Amino acid sequence: MNFIYNLIIHITWFHLKIVALFHPKIKLFVQGRRQTYSILKNKIRKENKLIWVHTASLGEFEQGLPIIERLKSTYPNYQLLVTFFSPSGYEVKKNSDVADAVVYLPLDTRKNAKRFLEMVNPALAVFVKYEIWPNFLKELKEKQVPVLLISAMFRKEQVFFKWYGGIMRKALGTFTHFFVQDNTSVA
Repeated sequence: MNFIYNLIIHITWFHLKIVALFHPKIKLFVQGRRQTYSILKNKIRKENKLIWVHTASLGEFEQGLPIIERLKSTYPNYQLLVTFFSPSGYEVKKNSDVADAVVYLPLDTRKNAKRFLEMVNPALAVFVKYEIWPNFLKELKEKQVPVLLISAMFRKEQVFFKWYGGIMRKALGTFTHFFVQDNTSVA
């Protein structure tokens, strides 16, 4: 199942690079990811501890903002990194002072996960709502980094609970703690 997931990620990336030639939002998605590592190199200091918060887009960022602000005030000596999956969040917040660095999350490949985590070396990772990236989560677990999923909602029709959702179900097991939005998500 991991092989199939990773193959799909690579095929998707190939196709996105082609679609980017014709679609402005996909172009931002592709170009932004090409800048991630250079931005991190310029803004993140390995000698400082870091908290990483990942959100899909602007809406999830807004859901996580109170947590981001609390983390910033509780851990003022830690660097704060915010990553986005989509252009809707990144393009609005890329120059924000809410974090020490704001970048796109690289695509969820093993190589990207290893490289990214070696660069940022987080003391804590916080994922917002539905952001489940198996390769990143596996690497975080191997590095023994605590990982929180906040503002989560689970329903029986989601991929985690389907016969074909094994890799995603396994990824859920890497979280240290879940903070859910409702009681039905607890069960």
